[in-house]
Amino acid sequence: MLTVRYCTTMPIRLIATDLDDTVVRPDKTIGPRTLGALASARAAGIAVVPISGRHPFSIAAVLAGTGLDGPVIGSNGAVAFDPVGGVALFEEVISVRAQTELVTRVRAELPDVRCVSVRDAGRTFVPERGYVGMMDPGDHGAPAIRDEFDLDVVLGTPSLKLVLRHDTVDADALLALARRLDVAGVNPTTSGAPFLEVSAEGVNKATGLARYAGLLGIERHEVMAFGDNRNDVELLRWAGIGVAVANALPEARAAADEVTLSCADDGVGVRIERLLAL
Repeated sequence: MLTVRYCTTMPIRLIATDLDDTVVRPDKTIGPRTLGALASARAAGIAVVPISGRHPFSIAAVLAGTGLDGPVIGSNGAVAFDPVGGVALFEEVISVRAQTELVTRVRAELPDVRCVSVRDAGRTFVPERGYVGMMDPGDHGAPAIRDEFDLDVVLGTPSLKLVLRHDTVDADALLALARRLDVAGVNPTTSGAPFLEVSAEGVNKATGLARYAGLLGIERHEVMAFGDNRNDVELLRWAGIGVAVANALPEARAAADEVTLSCADDGVGVRIERLLAL
């Protein structure tokens, strides 16, 4: 199952891994083998950073009690957050003009689409009226959300991430529509969740990781990254060694240098063990 696009003899200094369906198993836990391998990597002097479509507070909730503390990259690369200092290391936001044009043009074809603006490093969640009723338990990793807002309030402030959702149109169809509309200033994607996720144009997990690695003085060829979904494609292509888990979407597998075992089989842990054994 191993395919290699190119090789590097340089040591890996940074491991970046997606969470859901990459290290987080179907039962919503992270396997002890993977946790042990990540801890061993850190002990060996390799930086480890979670990178997710989730917002920083949601990433922290997933990792609570695992020992994987420290900075995280969230919102599909739009923000890096240091929980120790409680500060954002960087944020990239969507302009009011761009998000308003996107929602206006999508709603011209799908009037029942509702949206959410995520702001302030993921701490502020501003749903449009009618959105909360579409949510499933645990959506967005957010606490109980009761307040809803008029659309002009939702779109009137730049968003770290904009979420669009429809009761009967799935995320893939929303992505196809957004790509066809080709609105300047936005980058739509999906992550396996039942909604469209929108970042600023040019922002994705690869750009977020590149910026974070730069803060550490780490080069691209010194990075190993793991992922499984459409929002991981750029990440897997960018990293010196991009590794897809076996349960990844075909797009992610094609973008990767290697394919490891599935998340259910601790594929990330197995590959890191191989790295540390070199």
